[in-house]
Amino acid sequence: MSPTANWSYPTSIRFGAGRISELPGACTAAGITRPLLVTDKGLAGLEITERALEILDTAGLGRAIFSDVDPNPNEKNLAAGVKAYRDGGHDGVIAFGGGSGLDLGKMVAFMAGQTRPVWDFEDIGDWWTRADADAIAPNIAVPTTAGTGSEVGRASVITNSVTHEKKIIFHPKVLPAVVIADPELTVGMPKAITAGTGLDAFAHCVEAFSSPHYHPMSHGIALEGMRLVIENLPRAYDTPGDIEARANMMSAAAMGATAFQKGLGAIHAMSHPVGAIWGTHHGTTNAVCMPAVLELNAPVIAERFDRAAGYLGIDGGFDGFRKFVDDFNARFAIPGKLRDLGATGDRIDDLVAMALRDPSCGGNPVELTEANMRALFEATI
Repeated sequence: MSPTANWSYPTSIRFGAGRISELPGACTAAGITRPLLVTDKGLAGLEITERALEILDTAGLGRAIFSDVDPNPNEKNLAAGVKAYRDGGHDGVIAFGGGSGLDLGKMVAFMAGQTRPVWDFEDIGDWWTRADADAIAPNIAVPTTAGTGSEVGRASVITNSVTHEKKIIFHPKVLPAVVIADPELTVGMPKAITAGTGLDAFAHCVEAFSSPHYHPMSHGIALEGMRLVIENLPRAYDTPGDIEARANMMSAAAMGATAFQKGLGAIHAMSHPVGAIWGTHHGTTNAVCMPAVLELNAPVIAERFDRAAGYLGIDGGFDGFRKFVDDFNARFAIPGKLRDLGATGDRIDDLVAMALRDPSCGGNPVELTEANMRALFEATI
């Protein structure tokens, strides 16, 4: 039986199969009367998007859509989205899709009322206080994948198209006012996307659990998120219509993003520049990077994974977990090297420099240096 619930943590979440029908009520709750639905190019023409637009139109909310969103959204997509928002006289955004649609949609709502460039709000120190908080429009998030967890995040990842760096843009009011988490929307994902997004959620949970920062609530959420992925991703991959498995994966995705308030680490520090340069799928890139990062972090994290492995149904403590990750990747046809995704070894100097500037470095349990980061890329490419 597929679970259904209403949650208020970390924001208002309407969870359950078929709840996309509640989109007009979510707009009312968020104070939105003229929404702009923001999604990516691939989703724009699909039935699930048309259904959402029809629900809005029937409720008298129009059917405005912006879909010029790349797989790794950049400031050009953002400028176009803000223009569409302003030109249409909208008063809120429905961020609809996977990580790209969700991230870009949240940023359109954030930037539509700002006068400074988006890079002024990077997640550095208190830069978020530069924003005019009163000018931030409300947004509703509707995930159609189970991976990034951006629907419960206070930030978005935007690629700088000039420097090819991924930047994390943060403000507390970027958090969606309402989330509609309907697992039926994820049924049509191709197998490769089901795997890649699911392993993204897994990476979020693994890195949050590994982070040395003190956040017991996130630590516990990360552990349970790992269990849900381990038990449900194979089911969702093998039987796409298994709504219970899809629902559990949707929960795991939100849990991963909630948990990584505790910190991310070298997996994401590596994945961000690789994705920015070669446009690789983020979750798949994370999965390729994970074994080498586990090896680097082993001296610090082995004891906590020794304790966790039994709960996760894995024999052999940390060593068993590390072997499980290799087998889990293989189960979903994840390539063994970054070069299989199109990365090349001639950019290692750039990758190392970009990775060390990534804010994810701060959550890695082993201090990241030029030497060990280079070794990670050399081992993974």
